[in-house]
Amino acid sequence: MTVVRLVDTNILVYRVDPRDRNKQRRAAEVIERGIAAESLCVSYQSIVEFVAATTRPMNSLGGRALLPRQDALLEAESLMRQLAVLYPTPEVLTTGMRGMTMYGISWFDALIWAAAEVHGVDELLSEDFQHGRHYGRIRVVDPFLDAEGVHELPALYAAGRNSGSGR
Repeated sequence: MTVVRLVDTNILVYRVDPRDRNKQRRAAEVIERGIAAESLCVSYQSIVEFVAATTRPMNSLGGRALLPRQDALLEAESLMRQLAVLYPTPEVLTTGMRGMTMYGISWFDALIWAAAEVHGVDELLSEDFQHGRHYGRIRVVDPFLDAEGVHELPALYAAGRNSGSGR
C-alpha cells in the first residue's frame, strides 16, 4: 500500500529558497520522490500560500522576492499538474475549526491538517507541527530533521530495567 503524504507550504517554499541550501536540497528531494512514487499531494491552500510567500519582498533578500510573480505562478501551475490537489469542502472547513480548538493550532495550519484528515491522507510533511505526533489520524513528519537526530519520543522505561532500584 502506498502511503499518501500531504506536503505543507513550507516545503514548497524551501525548494525555491536559496538562503538555506540544506533545506532547499531536502525539499527538492521530498517533492521529486513523492512525484515519482505518486504518493504526494498538496492542498489548494498551500498552492495559494506558496505564491504569496514567494512573491513577497523580503528584507533578507534586499527587498526582492524569492521569485518574480510570473515564475511563482508557473511553478504553482507545474505543482498542480504533478501533484493531486485537495480542495476545500464544507467538511474541511468544519474540521479545521475543530482542529484549532482541539490542538491549539493556527487557522491556516488547521486548514492544511483538515484537508489531510478529511481526504484520508496518512502523513503531513511539515516543520510547522510537532514531529511524530498524531493529529487525529494524521501523523506529522518533519522531513528536515537530521537523520541522526531524535525523531520519536523514547520509551518511558528502558526494557529490563528495575524501576524500583531508586536510580
